Amino acid sequence: MPLSVEIDGQSGFCGGVIRAIGRAESFLEGHDRLYSLGAIVHNEAELERLGRKGLVTIRMEDLPTVPKEEGESLLIRAHGESPETYDKARGLGFNVIDCTCPVVLRLQNRIRNAYASLHSDGKDGQVVIFGKIGHAEVNGLVGQVRGDALVIENKGMLLRAMEEGRVKLDGPVEVFSQTTKSPSEYVEICSLLRTAMARSKGMSEGEFDGTGLLKVNETICSQVASRYEDLARFAMDHDVIIFVSGKSSSNGKVLCDLCRSVNLRTFHISSPEEVKQEWLRDDDRVGICGATSTPKWLMEQVAEKILQGN
Repeated sequence: MPLSVEIDGQSGFCGGVIRAIGRAESFLEGHDRLYSLGAIVHNEAELERLGRKGLVTIRMEDLPTVPKEEGESLLIRAHGESPETYDKARGLGFNVIDCTCPVVLRLQNRIRNAYASLHSDGKDGQVVIFGKIGHAEVNGLVGQVRGDALVIENKGMLLRAMEEGRVKLDGPVEVFSQTTKSPSEYVEICSLLRTAMARSKGMSEGEFDGTGLLKVNETICSQVASRYEDLARFAMDHDVIIFVSGKSSSNGKVLCDLCRSVNLRTFHISSPEEVKQEWLRDDDRVGICGATSTPKWLMEQVAEKILQGN
């Protein structure tokens, strides 16, 4: 049986990224330049393509120094930003094109509302966010409460925070997740916190649940959550997996690790040139997949490269 190649039909840009890129391309059809606050997508090849159209990626610290004509436009990417960012951009004269993903916008609103409730009527509650410290989406989420939230990346970090007294085990606590995190890891984090809070009260977990002191919010994007199960199945159904994503994509790292957990012959690349023929056997069933920031056209180029080499 000859080598075969299949591209995962569920991989590729999520809805929020598709929306942001579409708006950027539409704008650039009638303009020479559009500034993007941070990379619109964590994929080097796609950024190069959009850069040729006139998309210029800048950092927050670049805003005051960007040479601009009156009415220069600034795109806020799907990850979202804090309220202070919008104020600063508009104060500097930028026309803001807000491409924050609707799922992220809803999460931002929920965190603001939860924070207000946790600090009403004399309460001193806490917002905990399961996410990657420094990630653009997480920065935007923390910005909704002026930095007054605890960000936890993993179980080890949660344990250290509890040992250091940075988690309010007496509650009330509300937990949220970055929209692209692993659902199974989120369950583990919340379970660990529930157990610790119940123990601090001298209660069984069943008794503690009745107190309402811990509220877990389901905030992982449903499109992302379903992709975990589908991708694991895809990885098991193939002899070798070529996972395509930018090196800076946190979603890409998580999903690639998921593939490798069920298929040891998983290789992470960011461009077709990185494919090594020694990874492949003549009769392999090769699966190509990617992150929510991986364009379909790039996975197609990788498939073409593999087939040309065999």
